[in-house]
Amino acid sequence: MSLRARARRLAVTAVAAATLAGVGLTLPVQAQAASTVDYVALGDSYSAGSGVLPLDPSAALLCARSSANYPHVLAARAGLNLADVTCGGAQTKDFAGSQYPGVGPQLDALGAGTDLVTMTIGGNDSNTFISAILACGSAGAVTLGFGHPCQSLYGSGFVDTVDNTTYPALRAALAAVRAKAPNARVAIVGYPWIVPSEAVPGCFAKMPIASGDIPYLRDLQTHLNAAVKRAAADTGATYVDLSAASDGHDACQPVGTRWVEPVLFGTNFVPVHPNALGEAAMAGRVAAALGL
Repeated sequence: MSLRARARRLAVTAVAAATLAGVGLTLPVQAQAASTVDYVALGDSYSAGSGVLPLDPSAALLCARSSANYPHVLAARAGLNLADVTCGGAQTKDFAGSQYPGVGPQLDALGAGTDLVTMTIGGNDSNTFISAILACGSAGAVTLGFGHPCQSLYGSGFVDTVDNTTYPALRAALAAVRAKAPNARVAIVGYPWIVPSEAVPGCFAKMPIASGDIPYLRDLQTHLNAAVKRAAADTGATYVDLSAASDGHDACQPVGTRWVEPVLFGTNFVPVHPNALGEAAMAGRVAAALGL
């Protein structure tokens, strides 16, 4: 081979190598841009992490949104582009309406470019769950923790409200999310256990609920999560089940084990809500359910 031919071949090889190197350098950047996920977090105080410090400075104070809530933890872990509009006390009606002055409808954060939506919602509808906690706490204090006074007073009333009011509202809310974000994957998260399956020693001091009403409240929460799961199935959303994962991490457990803080002697400034450990655990379950 002549010197000129050899030089020509070396030049062609060099150009090809440079081209391949350029492709190699640019592909990861392109892949990174293509993998950016626009994530919108909706929902109530269990999504907002109300009671967990530090507070999110971008949120209205009335929302008590934490920057350590499960949407923030999930976004940081998975590299998601987060828009967090969660707000403590939110009901399904606050998806389409303003919850507080200056706090817009949560659905306004969604659009055709939204890739992922998560939420916990439904527990505040008709004030069902907080009413049950307060009612059973008051009844338990009167009987000094004995019997099942709350069940005797309210019977199936709370469960009936979940079936007749909360479930259809959940279904409508999820359908509205789908309409606003037609290209998004939607996940709705169940509520972690607040009370154990039966009364345990020392529980009454933290959760002043009569021993016989502990299973009653647990059954109500089971029913609420079942309604959330059914609404998810009806609308093509992913249901993130926390029942197995949160078992043994209820508000009656000691610090470091419990995911939800009790009514008394808790560490959060908002009782009966997930602590930082609980929010991180919820983020882990959402990531696992979505394959993130």
